[in-house]
Amino acid sequence: MIDWNYILNQVATVAFDIIYFGAIIGTIVVIILDNRNPVKTLAWILVLMFLPVVGLVFYFFFGRSRRRERIIEQKIYNRLLNKPMVEYLAQDATTLPIAYSRLISLFRNTTQAFPFDGNRVETYTSGASMLQSLLRELAKARQHIHIEFYIFEDDAIGRMVRDVLIEKVRAGVEVRVIYDDVGCWHVPNRFYDEMRSAGIEVRSFLKVRFPLFTSKVNYRNHRKIVVIDGRIGFVGGMNLAERYMRGFSWGIWRDTHLLLEGKAVHGLQTAFLLDWYFVDRTLISASRYFPKMEASGNSLVQIVTSDPIGLWKEIMQGLSMAISGAKKYFYIQTPYFLPTEQILAAMQTAALAGVDVRLMLPLRADNRLTNLGSCSYLADVLQAGVKVYFYKIGFLHSKLMVSDDELTTVGSTNVDFRSFEHNFEVNAFIYDTETALQMREIFLQDQRECVQVFLKNWVKRPWWRKAAESVVRLMAPLL
Repeated sequence: MIDWNYILNQVATVAFDIIYFGAIIGTIVVIILDNRNPVKTLAWILVLMFLPVVGLVFYFFFGRSRRRERIIEQKIYNRLLNKPMVEYLAQDATTLPIAYSRLISLFRNTTQAFPFDGNRVETYTSGASMLQSLLRELAKARQHIHIEFYIFEDDAIGRMVRDVLIEKVRAGVEVRVIYDDVGCWHVPNRFYDEMRSAGIEVRSFLKVRFPLFTSKVNYRNHRKIVVIDGRIGFVGGMNLAERYMRGFSWGIWRDTHLLLEGKAVHGLQTAFLLDWYFVDRTLISASRYFPKMEASGNSLVQIVTSDPIGLWKEIMQGLSMAISGAKKYFYIQTPYFLPTEQILAAMQTAALAGVDVRLMLPLRADNRLTNLGSCSYLADVLQAGVKVYFYKIGFLHSKLMVSDDELTTVGSTNVDFRSFEHNFEVNAFIYDTETALQMREIFLQDQRECVQVFLKNWVKRPWWRKAAESVVRLMAPLL
């Protein structure tokens, strides 16, 4: 007697194997033909081969490339750039710093970042001081407020800012808010609905709804931008959440954020309005969003953006050039250190050439995997002469870099694959001795709260720790 159940089970098993392995092979072919970085390609192939089913799910969520897609048509993009370009061309002949002329040109050519002079820069190294300044400037708004954060939390801080925004919109001020859908996944919808009900225009960035559009999980808007009346802007590493102000039970939250006043705010405005077009399909380019301004300070500033869709990795390329061009020193603060080959080679080369390269990381991180991955790279830089420091009195979330008493950059970009290749990021690049000296002193003050890592001690850590770091490092391009 024929056992049809057995036969059907066997047929189903064979069919599943054919479909599954066909999907694996097809996906590997797609990855290879995509001509990605070989390291990243091999990492995905390993995941697909050694993590059955899970590998396919991971790739569907985090691996598919959207780099060939366009956010905005070039014709519309040019209309948006018209106003800041007029302001840039109208400013008096600006003498660009010779040492950074190529870096400035790189950003102009890749991301249309105009170098604006005459800006005032204020620096905040604590969440409390940044929040106090933000609330003060929001209260002064008369025409419009544009806010964009990766995290806009429904807690005491988020509700405080929300209430101020509601007051301003009732007073006739235009208020637009963009929050990242994944960064705010756990925030209840009613929090944003209250803002919408009050008249605030609120949009989520790349909304994710399962099972559709799951590949969007990997492409997140990590930017932190505030623009008030087109004259005052905020940019940096802080989100709107209570932990950025109060820290943790085990330590402070150390971060860096900037207030900009001057024509550089046009760069922040352009970045926000480009993102607004992306989420709302509404082009906002009226002159009142780009007011004429007199000089407010002495800083030359470029607002540089990067995204996972364009042809270039603008911020990563710029940092690689800046590190390679350093003559005396280059100091880096970052919460995560999973560098691309270009950044790693630039740091090693600079240190080997006698440049004082320093890297500051948190001793205790907020993510176990990224911390293990970060530690796997430290021997590589220590061997080249890079000085490494662990910040020990709290969580270092600062994304601050300063070089040669001339160049400073602060923004949302971490030194990791995710920021360089998968996120929408924004950084202010400041060419100004006064600001650079201030940032250098901030770094050195933080260094006093650090423990330095020495190669002879670092290589003695337990073998199981090294093994764990090495395994995570294989996945570094995917984290």
